[in-house]
Amino acid sequence: MPLTPWACSHCGFWQKHFAPSGCPVCEDTRNDLPADGWDFWPEEKVAAHLTGHWRRLERDMVAFSTTPAFGLNGTGWLLLHPDGNTAFEAAPYYTPPMIEEIRRLGGIRFLAASHVHGYGALWQLQDVFRPEVLAIQKEDLRLTKAMRVDTPYDEVLELRPGQVLHHVGGHYEGQAVLHDARRRILFCGDAFKVDQDAEGRNLAVSTHKAFHKSIPITPGEARRYRDVIAALDFDTVCTPFEHAPGIGREVALAVLDDQLRGPPGVRHIPIEELTR
Repeated sequence: MPLTPWACSHCGFWQKHFAPSGCPVCEDTRNDLPADGWDFWPEEKVAAHLTGHWRRLERDMVAFSTTPAFGLNGTGWLLLHPDGNTAFEAAPYYTPPMIEEIRRLGGIRFLAASHVHGYGALWQLQDVFRPEVLAIQKEDLRLTKAMRVDTPYDEVLELRPGQVLHHVGGHYEGQAVLHDARRRILFCGDAFKVDQDAEGRNLAVSTHKAFHKSIPITPGEARRYRDVIAALDFDTVCTPFEHAPGIGREVALAVLDDQLRGPPGVRHIPIEELTR
């Protein structure tokens, strides 16, 4: 049997494998096992199932997504730059029209993700666009079965001036954030979760080890987040799932300070409390 891409239908994690016998993301404490057992889809089935979408956002950024929901159903962010675009996180899959739109926008020079919940189809972007860099923090290399990481890093990696990856750990051992100084955006992975309404208005912010199971981060992990984030200037966060203008550094630090004051917990703090 040839080595081919397979996606876990439960969480969307891709593996290039002969025939997967399990999914390391579903088996991890941050996710649940599929109730009906393993169901791995070949690329052809995923491609037939999903429709691609993209939307142009302010600050020269494009968000790529698919419907219907598949796996964790993340968003791929494409940051446009005259000397080569940066892609951070990835959609669950990239249909031919999505690939053509990225090509029309100039392709991809730098490719990275915060942690496995944001990987999506990173392998596909690497196979199609052959970026100079595919960067993953060294602690998460065990989860990169679908792609070839050519730039593992330790604590900090500058992709270009003003676009810097910072290892923060916490939610995942190798979790990293991408700070884009020019855009004043923190691509924060799952360091924060932003609850939003149907119109995309911010309602509450939380931090967690496992969101759906309400497992909190430890005080040491919160301090690590705070030490890194306090030095970064931003007025917007992007998780693998939410685009959240208005969630800036002061709001992020207030969430972490709340975590450090009280007993560990996953508290969804209303935005009104964080901005007064």
